[in-house]
Amino acid sequence: MIFVTVGTVMPFDRLVKAVDDAVAARIIVGPVFAQIGETDFRPRNMEYASVLGRGEFEGRVAEAEYMISHAGMGSIATALVHNKRLLVMPRRRRYREHVNDHQVATARKFGELGHVLVAYDVAELLLRLREIALFVPVPRISQADQVAARIRRFLDQPAV
Repeated sequence: MIFVTVGTVMPFDRLVKAVDDAVAARIIVGPVFAQIGETDFRPRNMEYASVLGRGEFEGRVAEAEYMISHAGMGSIATALVHNKRLLVMPRRRRYREHVNDHQVATARKFGELGHVLVAYDVAELLLRLREIALFVPVPRISQADQVAARIRRFLDQPAV
């Protein structure tokens, strides 16, 4: 099963419609389930729910062969923790999908690190869908001690 998630804060019809069209065109083969958020768009070629409870969400992640998502930190972190291949397409301000383009920077950084595949638009999404089966994400290594040390150094600096 392929699991598509766009988070729950804002709709992301551009991504959901692109995946629905890819299922119809048989670019994506196999069952697809999407968590689409609160939106008027209704996919015709895949199962979906507006919002999933935490348990059902975790079950869908566990069951997924791979995931397709917006470039939200929650979705990226979930895929990394569960060792799932993830294809992200960032929400864009110019389409009124978000208030700014922070997801572009997030996608770029995690893509550069090899943790996710990135598509910046629908055409690129269709290309990356052909690559996802062979994609092997670089595991993320937690550096909590280093982060804590940097915060400690910052807090220990004298006030200016």
